[in-house]
Amino acid sequence: MKHEIQRYTRSERSNHWVVAILFILAALSGLALFHPALYGLTGLFGGGPWTRVLHPFLGVAMFLLFLILALRFAGHNRLDANDRQWLRQLDDVLNNREDQLPEVGRYNAGQKLLFWVLVLSMLLLLASGIVIWREYFGQLFGVGLIRLAVVAHALAAFVLICSILVHIYAAIWVKGSLGAMLTGKVSRAWARKHHPGWFKDVERQRK
Repeated sequence: MKHEIQRYTRSERSNHWVVAILFILAALSGLALFHPALYGLTGLFGGGPWTRVLHPFLGVAMFLLFLILALRFAGHNRLDANDRQWLRQLDDVLNNREDQLPEVGRYNAGQKLLFWVLVLSMLLLLASGIVIWREYFGQLFGVGLIRLAVVAHALAAFVLICSILVHIYAAIWVKGSLGAMLTGKVSRAWARKHHPGWFKDVERQRK
């Protein structure tokens, strides 16, 4: 439709949703192994032994596909002067006074910060996960480092889960955002209102 703009390609959306599914599976299996109170979640994966086998492979698959996603969008998530000013006007952001904010490009400062938190969390999860993956790498590291890696892995997982919850909330809060990742398109009015800098770039390229 002429009143819609493509925000995400089919490939980008597929990449995003596969990562999302892997995240859910890795999070559930990880929580099942984290505390006895959550051990019942292992039933989703065929029991405790299978959960222990599958969790690291799910994590590696999630990281690799997320890496593709991160490389695709890293260039759009560099912080600039407008982003720093946007952060200084959080009161306007929270009160939906978008007309008083600096011009936003494809992503606003909050989305960019969340992106880099996800990247750092994923890297820490991978590094610590390798250290505690005893079947393949446990013999390479000392007990002290393994214990430290267990704590780092849990903290990184906590930050990642919280960040994803914020990501989901924001997608629901800003009407039209979730639809962009489902259909790949947004209305011109949505783009003009929430991402005027990106909207101008798209319009310039269409001419």
